[in-house]
Amino acid sequence: MIREGRRPPATGWSVVPRLVRGAPPVVLVVVGALSLLVGLLIVTRPLTSLVLLTVYVGLSAVFSGLARIIAAPETPLWSRLVFGGLWIALGLAVLFGLGRTLELLPEIIAVLLVLGGLASMYDAVSRGSVSQRVLAGVWGGTQIAFGVLSYAWPDVTVLLVAVIFGVRTIVFGATLLVRAVRAFVEGRRSVPATGLPAASAPESTTRRRRARAAWLAVGRYALSALLVVLAVGGWWANSWFEDGAQVVDAFYDPPAIVPYDHGRLIRSDDFSGQKPAGADVRRILYTTRDANGQPAVASALVIVPQDPPPGPRPVVVWNHGTTGVARGCAPSLRDASATKWAIPGLDQAIANGWVVVASDYSGQGAPGVFPYLIGRGEARSSLDAVIAARELDGVTLSSRTVVWGHSQGGHAALWTSQIADDYAPDLDVRGTALLAPAAEPVALAEELTSGDANALLSILISWVLVPYADTYDDVDLTRYIAPGSEAIVREMTQRCPSEPGVIVSVATALGVSEDRPLYVGDLTAGALGRRLEDNTPTGPWTQPILVAWGDQDEVIPPHLQREFVDRLCADGNQVRSLEYRGYDHLRTLLPGSHFVPVLIEWTDARFRHSGTHVDDCAR
Repeated sequence: MIREGRRPPATGWSVVPRLVRGAPPVVLVVVGALSLLVGLLIVTRPLTSLVLLTVYVGLSAVFSGLARIIAAPETPLWSRLVFGGLWIALGLAVLFGLGRTLELLPEIIAVLLVLGGLASMYDAVSRGSVSQRVLAGVWGGTQIAFGVLSYAWPDVTVLLVAVIFGVRTIVFGATLLVRAVRAFVEGRRSVPATGLPAASAPESTTRRRRARAAWLAVGRYALSALLVVLAVGGWWANSWFEDGAQVVDAFYDPPAIVPYDHGRLIRSDDFSGQKPAGADVRRILYTTRDANGQPAVASALVIVPQDPPPGPRPVVVWNHGTTGVARGCAPSLRDASATKWAIPGLDQAIANGWVVVASDYSGQGAPGVFPYLIGRGEARSSLDAVIAARELDGVTLSSRTVVWGHSQGGHAALWTSQIADDYAPDLDVRGTALLAPAAEPVALAEELTSGDANALLSILISWVLVPYADTYDDVDLTRYIAPGSEAIVREMTQRCPSEPGVIVSVATALGVSEDRPLYVGDLTAGALGRRLEDNTPTGPWTQPILVAWGDQDEVIPPHLQREFVDRLCADGNQVRSLEYRGYDHLRTLLPGSHFVPVLIEWTDARFRHSGTHVDDCAR
């Protein structure tokens, strides 16, 4: 039998149960039902009730502070005033500064957790039985641990608090309803206080109380063990997420002074990842211009055949597809970015003596705003990579250039060819090959937002919204998202699909995708709609265009590709189009794709100016 000392008077952290002691049952029914409803709303609809969640956090902080101040007399007065006063002050700050504290909710929650943890740690060393002290100490340490972790994962903090506060409210409401029903059944006009010892009790009652105290002690120890496991698990998960993220090394940090002209080489280095047979791979850092024409820095990979035929080498400009929008999502940071699994037909291109230049675009690898589906920013990065590669020792590039691109890179490829004559007149762009291109941002936005909300959609929209808002002054992010959700939306852009931390983004998106509460504005309306339209490539393209996609594409609906080809043809462009049965979004570029031989043959014909099939528009 585990013996416990006499339990001190309750000093709970919620003042509400004290206020309803002795209340009529009907009052408990009303309060309990409202609490149950609010808790269910917070748990099931965290983003649509974010304002309510913030109000509840503020009220809970005030109530907790009051509960601390009116705690049992054996608690030192200074402890009650300090901890209780801080909780009340923070709670009032949340309530009176609601419009501003919505965005600060994760940080406020972190402060409240740390503060609550410190108070619990003080309780652990000041009073209570052994099991109560153990539980208070472990609970205090757990709160502090998760308070610190919440700074690293603010979007998860909001959802966890929704669950924690929501479940706490549900349990409280259900408890009040049960007590009210019991009072009705017993015919009482008021609800008696609970947990108050009788003045005297028979020995059988004393034995039951001792047994109950023993079981309570066991429960406290078990709960303490569970809290330790949760805290350790949280820190382990945090370390796992951080270790799995790409590390942006010092190569990508530009010096304080860089050349003003675009397309100038800043530095180069050997690529440490996998290298294709018969080629050398170097990464370069160079100057460029961003979407607004301002000086920027970008990085790229330059893949050079080791034994090329004599003379200047033709250039394939590879524009990569979506890899995320954060700095760490740069392809040149990934081990397999210079292989045939990342660049279609790379081995054949090397065998033909072509140099492949693959830009990360500005904002990936190098600091800056990533131009996701922002055409001029993408295109300038690609063209400047080719210009800068000319400064590499031992590399002689021809002006003959063919542009390739997949998905987002298809959009970039169209813009690269569109502005090449003006931006890089020394390059002779002879053709543009597009693999499942995201060619028309407005049409794609309309298509994606017309369907059911899902986690992938939430993440993709954040990847568009944040770069557009950071690039264009007239695009107000808050117009298109739920109030107070900017921290969540921006956190989604800080993780790459290839790192473990994307699990957090997916979990967050799943938690908030009900009825698409995260995005409340029409993405094709207002300033964002105008900017999406402005970033739709319109040509002219004087060189042939090759387009390929799969009829099972799960990202860009095939009918959008057909409509895009029809518009290209209507505008008088030379377009060869191929739709592959059974291919998904990635299949056209992977080894074994039936399109790869077509791509190599078509590109070789462009370099040689030899005759080949280039136009399906007349069919």
